[in-house]
Amino acid sequence: MALGTATAPYELRFDAGRICLDLLATTHPAERLDSTEALLAWITGAGLVPPDTPLAHADTSWLVGFRELRGQTSQLVRARLAPEPRPSYDLALARVNDLARTAPPAPRAVRGEDGTLVRKLASPPELAALLGAIARDAVELLTDPVARACLRQCAGDNCPIVYLDTSRGRRRRWCSSEVCGNRERVARHRRRAALARA
Repeated sequence: MALGTATAPYELRFDAGRICLDLLATTHPAERLDSTEALLAWITGAGLVPPDTPLAHADTSWLVGFRELRGQTSQLVRARLAPEPRPSYDLALARVNDLARTAPPAPRAVRGEDGTLVRKLASPPELAALLGAIARDAVELLTDPVARACLRQCAGDNCPIVYLDTSRGRRRRWCSSEVCGNRERVARHRRRAALARA
């Protein structure tokens, strides 16, 4: 994908089980947050704001902020998955804790055109509020022993995606059965076919 082009919504993934993990997935297989437009599509797709929230005030500093938080969250999550001894992540932890102190955007319920209640924000959110929402999600994930125990790295070849395994029996192996799972099944079939021919 060329730098500065908008990421199509179907290229963004929201299947890792937590918003902070969905943010980590924006690096694979290539940088997904490559423009402000792509970031805004991710913010809306992740449910941080209702779909019609005005975000015209977003600029490149938002890209920097989200990418920095992504890197810090990645350090913390991957440290949980690393074998002992774990690398030091004190700076990342301090930054995520600092960001988590900012209150996330406050939703309110308003009547929609058809009379049903819909979620709106009182005003367009600022960068700090959005980063705060993701940082709080990371703090909640990393301090919850049950959620931490469900953290998995995809077993797909060269796939760095981390997800929450909430499957029955906790036997999920891939970030996506349709993507990494299919690749693994095709590769296994090819290996068997090659052995049968030999």
